[in-house]
Amino acid sequence: KNKYFLIIIFVCTQFFLFTNSFSETLKIGDKNAKITVKVFSSLTCPHCASFHQEIFEKLKKNYIDKKEVKFEHHAFPLDLAALNAEKIVRCGANTEEKFKLLEKIYNKQKKWAVGSDIKKINESLIMIGIEGQIQRSKLEKCLNDSISQDAILNERIEAQKKFNITSTPTIYINDKKYEDKHEFKSFKKQIDKLL
Repeated sequence: KNKYFLIIIFVCTQFFLFTNSFSETLKIGDKNAKITVKVFSSLTCPHCASFHQEIFEKLKKNYIDKKEVKFEHHAFPLDLAALNAEKIVRCGANTEEKFKLLEKIYNKQKKWAVGSDIKKINESLIMIGIEGQIQRSKLEKCLNDSISQDAILNERIEAQKKFNITSTPTIYINDKKYEDKHEFKSFKKQIDKLL
């Protein structure tokens, strides 16, 4: 009897840890930073890719690495391809690996996020993961993972409820919606005001 009870407890604990590791928002930077930047993105959205390329790297160098800003990537997939790309990002073993995958996925967006053949799109995403030194078998497992999928979709539902998102990327700086130009100069001005 006790043995079965322990097995049930073990399985529940593993499930909880597993779902939690998937449902955690991707964050980088000091958790006690004065400023939090939240970006709600769909990985097939060109404006999201451009934000990441134009602003994120400079933000990281100038503020995140200096412990002044914490950055959060919130999954807000607008289609199946974006949902699957998000699953590949979460296939990374740690935060650093996940952010590298995110960067690669954005940089190669014009190559993989084309057409409507989801099999081709998935294969392109797997190749990006392989370039990031992740084994194909692990990537395929991540793509077929329903727990990961539920976590991503729940994150989207919660974001919709709380932040009323109508387009991507939607950016918040300390819970205030950023409405200015998507260029580093304007973004920097907003950050500097709060420091």
